[in-house]
Amino acid sequence: MRSDIPKVLHRAAGRSMLAHVLATVADAGATSVAVVVGPGRDDVAAEAVATVAEARVFVQAERRGTAHAVLAARSALEEGWDDVLVAFADTPLVTAQSYRAMRERTAAGAAVAVLGFEAGDPSGYGRLIMQDGRLVAIREHKDATEAERALTLCNAGLMAIDGEKALEILSAIGCENAQGEFYLTDAVAVARGGGLDVAVVVAPEDEVLGVNDRVQLAGAEAALQRRLREAAMRDGATLTAPETVHFSWDTKLGRDVVVEPNVVFGPGVSVEDGATIHAFSHLEGARVAAGASVGPFARLRPGARLGPKARVGNFVEIKNADLEAGAKVNHLTYIGDARIGEGANIGAGTITCNYDGYGKHRTDIGKGAFVGSNSSLVAPVTIGEGAYVGSGSVVTKDVPADSLAVARGRQSVIEGWAAAFRERMKDRKKR
Repeated sequence: MRSDIPKVLHRAAGRSMLAHVLATVADAGATSVAVVVGPGRDDVAAEAVATVAEARVFVQAERRGTAHAVLAARSALEEGWDDVLVAFADTPLVTAQSYRAMRERTAAGAAVAVLGFEAGDPSGYGRLIMQDGRLVAIREHKDATEAERALTLCNAGLMAIDGEKALEILSAIGCENAQGEFYLTDAVAVARGGGLDVAVVVAPEDEVLGVNDRVQLAGAEAALQRRLREAAMRDGATLTAPETVHFSWDTKLGRDVVVEPNVVFGPGVSVEDGATIHAFSHLEGARVAAGASVGPFARLRPGARLGPKARVGNFVEIKNADLEAGAKVNHLTYIGDARIGEGANIGAGTITCNYDGYGKHRTDIGKGAFVGSNSSLVAPVTIGEGAYVGSGSVVTKDVPADSLAVARGRQSVIEGWAAAFRERMKDRKKR
């Protein structure tokens, strides 16, 4: 990956590849998770536990192959399970359906169920050698005959193993190869040698591709986005230009939500029924209630909460603030650490001055209040219900309900000044 970040912690659709895989195996029915990491990879271990609190982490002290890695979690395997799923954290696109299919094959009597795929170009992949509909071997490309290299059914590397036989099969894998490593693929030969059944589950090729560089990471991102967009539309949301909308893994859209082009959803966003997200808006950690409107060119930062039919317009930023039902913030405005009461109207160019260089402070604007354009509300400050703030005001004190606050310099008019000024400037140029 050419990165200081471990490969499996690189993100797609707003979360790490490791987290994607852990979430998917949980969806497939896994009740216990063992994560094997390399030495000194506390960051990977922390991500695993952050994703699955009960996850147990094991360290593979030496890199001696994939089977050796699985056996690093020997104490977990010794506890006994119905089945053991072996997943790789750099294959984030494998679906829960594929994992469940492998589990179903072991439940039906297979000692090992291997995940395979039909490759458009099988070069470099291990081939699944079938005989009478059964898997008899996995042959690496370099060891395959010309006839075997013509096969397109390839090994994805993932598998399920009967829980009662897993430790026995894995422990019987040897390292009689040029690299002196213990290969998980040899589980097939071990099972076959013991007279046990081995099954194959075939997944789509684009589901099992691993991520080893930024190009493949971008491909995984694109695939996840396609899935998320399709799911949103099938659940009743309208995406007017789906290919331009970017989702996070946990984006939630209600029925009859309309999302216009070039919208980005960061993690932690929920949009309720009938809301509209206009073009070129960016939302993260925000909640948008039913019938509300956002954008175009709006930014909702974490903690933004919009009530029913609230409106946030163009070039408006909302952070850690509540806009209650029907509140309007339509133009060129920053609202941070605030409450905007029901039906209140915030004029163009208004800002809440919430940071004093050391701490954040809140602004509270009451129901039905009206704040004129180009006003600065210096927190902590309260604007009472129904109060008015005159345009261009810098408000530093609380405004009682139903009052008018005007905090600006008094206008002075000197008639004829401009004409006299121009004459003086003309005389100066002539000198």
